[in-house]
Amino acid sequence: MSTIEKVKERTREEEVTTKNNEIIVYNDDVNTFDHVIDTLVRVCGHTPIQAEQCSLIVHYKGKCTVKTGEYDKLRVQCSRLLEAGLTAEII
Repeated sequence: MSTIEKVKERTREEEVTTKNNEIIVYNDDVNTFDHVIDTLVRVCGHTPIQAEQCSLIVHYKGKCTVKTGEYDKLRVQCSRLLEAGLTAEII
């Protein structure tokens, strides 16, 4: 196996082992824009502008990826979003 082939194989292995998960927030008829924005800022560390943009995407598209990363790190944030009354899941 050539050096290039070894690097390609190692890169493929790293991609598989470091797969990022996503927290998806879904639209609902319950939460206000302000509540969604405040929650995204508090729980996910979004800037107010980023949180507002995500809330608009959720409203018009039905869902939005609000955070990506390793599952263990996202699990706590997703739980906090759910506790705040948002509809969210990790995929």
